[in-house]
Amino acid sequence: MSGTWTAPGEVDGDAATDEARVDVLSLMAELQQERDRHLRTRADFENYRRRAERDRDAAAAQGRQDLLLALVELADDFDRAVAHVDETSDAVAEGLFGMQRRLARLLELEGVRPFASLGLPFDPSRHQAVTTARDSGYAADTVVDELARGYLWNERLLRAARVRVAE
Repeated sequence: MSGTWTAPGEVDGDAATDEARVDVLSLMAELQQERDRHLRTRADFENYRRRAERDRDAAAAQGRQDLLLALVELADDFDRAVAHVDETSDAVAEGLFGMQRRLARLLELEGVRPFASLGLPFDPSRHQAVTTARDSGYAADTVVDELARGYLWNERLLRAARVRVAE
């Protein structure tokens, strides 16, 4: 028998090298799995952060929209009050007009502006038909009366105009 003698407990040199290679390859594969897991976790967290930010912004915008809608309803109340201003004293009328102007300026600063509807064709994306009118002198599907003014907020519809439409 020719070959090299190994002491008990020792491993043949080639076998030790092969075993070390297997261990290294196994560790490298494990390291790659951990890197992949780390990258996925980072990506998941980044997606979560973006989603949370988007949800927060949407909630803030919804809250702001709700407040602006309430102010628009208040503007409607002022319009109704001003329609009866001739029944009050001059001081009360002046106060109402002043508050109405302040509210209109506030809405304008927030990007809210009314849009015209009277005499225009009915547009279901901007108008809510509440009722119809016969023999109004207008062409069919034309807005003949504005029951509540419509508003845009930064060029998007905030509230549809409530209108009466010619038949």
